[in-house]
Amino acid sequence: MKSITIKGSQRESVGKKATKALRNAGMVPCVVYGGDEPISFSAEEIAFKNLVYTPDVHTVVIDLGGNKINAILQDIQFHPVTDRILHIDFYQIFDDKEVSMEIPVRITGNSRGVRNGGVLRIVSRKLRVKAIPENLPDFIEADITEMRIGNKMYVTAVQNDAYKILHTDNTVICQVRTSRTAIADVDDEEGEEGEAAEGGAEAAEATAEA
Repeated sequence: MKSITIKGSQRESVGKKATKALRNAGMVPCVVYGGDEPISFSAEEIAFKNLVYTPDVHTVVIDLGGNKINAILQDIQFHPVTDRILHIDFYQIFDDKEVSMEIPVRITGNSRGVRNGGVLRIVSRKLRVKAIPENLPDFIEADITEMRIGNKMYVTAVQNDAYKILHTDNTVICQVRTSRTAIADVDDEEGEEGEAAEGGAEAAEATAEA
C-alpha cells in the first residue's frame, strides 16, 4: 500500500485554549493511539489533503522532527458548517502486527448482463480487511465480466490469501438487476445453436413443400 508522509510537531499542551489557538493558526490537532502511550501532535491542514480528500487509502508516516511513526487514519472530525478538519485520530501500526482497515472496491470488466440491458448496482464500495501492513492492498478488484442479469457477486469471489476479509460470506459486493430495456441473457453458443436448429427446420419444411 502507498504511504504518505505528514510532517508535524509534537504538542505539549492539549487543553481547549491551546487547541483553539492551533485551529485559528490553520493547524490540525491530532493524536496517535496504539503505541505505549498516546502521542499528541499538530500539522498544517493542507498536509492532509492527499490523505483525506481522495477515494484512495494510504498508510501514513508521521514525521515529528525526525521521530517517524507508521500509522493509519482511524477517525476524523469535520466542522459541521465549514467542513474544515477539526481533529484526526491515527492508529500506530507495526510490521509484525495485523491491522484492520477499510479498502475501496474497484469494479473492472464489462458485464454481459449490463451489455444486455441490465443495471449494475454496487452494494459495497469498501470492504474491511485484516492483514499485516505489508499485505494491505491499495484496492480490491472485482471483475464483473461474467455476471449476467440477476447475478450477485459475494465477498467470497474476491478472497485473497494475503489478507482476511472481515465480512460474512453472504455480503454482496454488487449485482446486475434487470430493467425494462433488458433482453434475454443467453449464451452466445446457445444462440448459435438455436439459429442453426431454426435454419434446419426451415430447410426441412421447404423440402417437404417441394
